[in-house]
Amino acid sequence: MKIPGKTRIIVLIASIILLQSCSKAAENSNQAPPAPELPVYTVITSPATVYQEFPTALEGKNNVEIRSQVDGYLDKIYVEEGAYVRAGQPLFKIDSRAYGEQMNMAQANLQVANANIQKAKVEVDRLQPLVAAKVVSDVQLRTAKANYAAAVAAASQAKASVGGAKINVGFTTITAPVSGYIGRIPYKKGSLISRTDPSPLTLLSDISEIYAYFSLSELDFIAFQNKYPGATLNEKLKNMPMVDLVIADNSTYPQKGKMSIVDGQFDKSTGAISVRAVFPNANGTLRTGNTGRVRMPQLFTNTLVIPQESTFEIQDKTYVYVVGKDKKVTGKPVTISGKTDSYYFISEGLSVGDKIVFTGIGTLKDGVAIQPKVISSDSLLKAKPL
Repeated sequence: MKIPGKTRIIVLIASIILLQSCSKAAENSNQAPPAPELPVYTVITSPATVYQEFPTALEGKNNVEIRSQVDGYLDKIYVEEGAYVRAGQPLFKIDSRAYGEQMNMAQANLQVANANIQKAKVEVDRLQPLVAAKVVSDVQLRTAKANYAAAVAAASQAKASVGGAKINVGFTTITAPVSGYIGRIPYKKGSLISRTDPSPLTLLSDISEIYAYFSLSELDFIAFQNKYPGATLNEKLKNMPMVDLVIADNSTYPQKGKMSIVDGQFDKSTGAISVRAVFPNANGTLRTGNTGRVRMPQLFTNTLVIPQESTFEIQDKTYVYVVGKDKKVTGKPVTISGKTDSYYFISEGLSVGDKIVFTGIGTLKDGVAIQPKVISSDSLLKAKPL
């Protein structure tokens, strides 16, 4: 079949255009994709304070079980549950009639003993001149003196019985040994009270100061010893900054506390050591049994600061992508010495002025080139303060 000349020209032109298009497509496929543009952060130093938090259980300065020292029926209850009482204030009254009669009996016995002393003395005084005149034998006088000594001893014993009876009468009124708040009162008026009862009459809690007990691991304890100046542990405690208490609603208690004591040894089962912080509690806001978290400050005077989103982890190690002069990235491990909600503090692995990829590190790998878009460290810290 013979193709017309005009048609052949059109087919030829179309073929040439198709070949050119394929050639350009092949050239484009051989070219590398453009380097991605990623934000880059310049490492700086900055002073910062970070906090370590430790769960704590709170106890009052004094927690005293109020118990009866005599047996009897509970006659009166002078206080209400939850009331604040002062030291020496009456709390409970045990029926004292039986103990009053015991004291009366003891006093009567003392009177009899004193009368026997007088009787024995009269006998001694009567016999002394008779023995001197050799009217009677001195054996009678020695017997009379022995009877006098026995009467004196009996009087001392009777006097001690009176003292014991008075003490028991005094024990029938139970007073507050310290100032504080009354706990639950499980017994009611008329209950039979015994010294051997398993439950106390109530628990009296002195909460003018609150003790917050918590535990430090062995590593935390070593870091604590190395962190603060002082030749002894007590000196280090004195040089520690004040600590905060975060209570159950995540608010910070307005009064700051002071570290006061460290336990004598580590707990073998937990590998931790107990420490105590003391918080003033004049208003009685905190109570025994409250829970919270002790927040210990840690001051960094001049530390390297990087954003947390600039890091990634491989096998429990933290890395960043450092941007080289050739704009290629290299993964580098770093050592974290502290952190805030948004930043890490770096002790090893980076230097001031190093440039690291800020975000978009998920698709990067060593040797990849990027187009750095430098962001201002100051503006970042203003947007997300330390």
